[in-house]
Amino acid sequence: MHVHILGICGTFMGSLALLAREQGHRVTGSDQNVYPPMSDMLRRQGVEITEGYEASQLSPTPDCVIIGNALSRGNPAVEAVLDQGLRYVSGPQWLAEHVLQGRWVLAVSGTHGKTTTAGLLAWLLEDAGLSPGFLIGGVPGNFDRSARLGDTPFFVIEADEYDSAFFDKRSKFVHFRPRTLIINNMEHDHADIFPDLASIQRQFHHLVRTVPGSGLIIANGDQTSIEDTLDLGCWTPVTRMGQTERNDYRLLDNGEGRHAITGPELEPAVLDWNQPGAHNAHNALAALLAARHVGVPLHQGLESLRSFHGMRRRQELRGESGGIRVYDDFAHHPTAIEATIAAFTPLVGGGRLHVILEPRSNTMQMGTHRSRLPAALSGANHVWLYQSPGMGWQVSEVTEALGDRAEWDEDLHRLVDRIVSRAAPGDCLLVMSNGAFGGIHDKLLAALAVKAGK
Repeated sequence: MHVHILGICGTFMGSLALLAREQGHRVTGSDQNVYPPMSDMLRRQGVEITEGYEASQLSPTPDCVIIGNALSRGNPAVEAVLDQGLRYVSGPQWLAEHVLQGRWVLAVSGTHGKTTTAGLLAWLLEDAGLSPGFLIGGVPGNFDRSARLGDTPFFVIEADEYDSAFFDKRSKFVHFRPRTLIINNMEHDHADIFPDLASIQRQFHHLVRTVPGSGLIIANGDQTSIEDTLDLGCWTPVTRMGQTERNDYRLLDNGEGRHAITGPELEPAVLDWNQPGAHNAHNALAALLAARHVGVPLHQGLESLRSFHGMRRRQELRGESGGIRVYDDFAHHPTAIEATIAAFTPLVGGGRLHVILEPRSNTMQMGTHRSRLPAALSGANHVWLYQSPGMGWQVSEVTEALGDRAEWDEDLHRLVDRIVSRAAPGDCLLVMSNGAFGGIHDKLLAALAVKAGK
């Protein structure tokens, strides 16, 4: 089969291309912005990529066109698909029909922590010899790719609540039909398609309806938004996890950055691994319980944590120059930003933590969460905000609230120069964005090397 993917360089669609290629299909695709690392990874797998969306790319006619949710009516390729009457589907639908059918799907959902939890869950199963398939919105450090078919019925998927396509406004995860479901947390996000939290809860309720009675839902028992969603109707056993006593499995904090878990058959067990912060400990507990559902004992999963290498773009060290370290992180929601800063602060040592934020997601561009950003960023020693073109609000609102320890700029090169001029040996530069941020990591490292005389 010849499959053509519109929007192929996104994390989900690019991963889908890898799975289709692994199945033996001929895979081609196009995107408006073709750039590494996704473009390089796809080409290494024999995927032909075209830049732009001209109608000519649909000749010769593919057997199926998979349309990404970033594309809408008016796009030349989309219009050509409709005019020519070509067969087309959304990415989630194609995945459900061609990959997930008949598999034991372990889905990781929630506003935050999906990628890390899914990557960790895939590793727990892999280390237990279960050789799972997976599709994750990032590359787990223990693997060399973001997706694979696997050799057993088990398939781990990052289950996103964003919509499926311009013609299918249901959340992606409604297509996945999990037997094991993690609901990590639930907050208002994706304000471009969800007007409020209630509309997100409705989609999660639709997801809950697809989990069989013989399955398992692992839910954050500390959030009323999740409890209210389950109260809409739930036909599946629920294991609750979190910090409060109402949970079946609890996360314990010794106050020194170390965490342990406890439960009905488990004495307090310390999480012995290299991922900092309470949010990562929460992710670990969720993954351990999901792995347990498919036969991995908790004590074995705890042992596997020691060899988990983390996720790329999650507190990832990109380089060091002149005694100044540059890190990359995907956090882009106020809750995730605050949690990441809290986890990162103890690692800085005697230096200062500079947080460099690009408010890039659709929700951030709209300014939905801008009132929460000052508090979320308050744990940093210095904050730098980028005013990208086309934003619907002024980031100066945030810097003014933070006072003299926050600055902003609309010119990326000038922003880099200003950051480098203020940074000193021992400092950490933590870049936060859910996009490429104009290659700012390499720009910072190059400018730091010039400053250090290297």
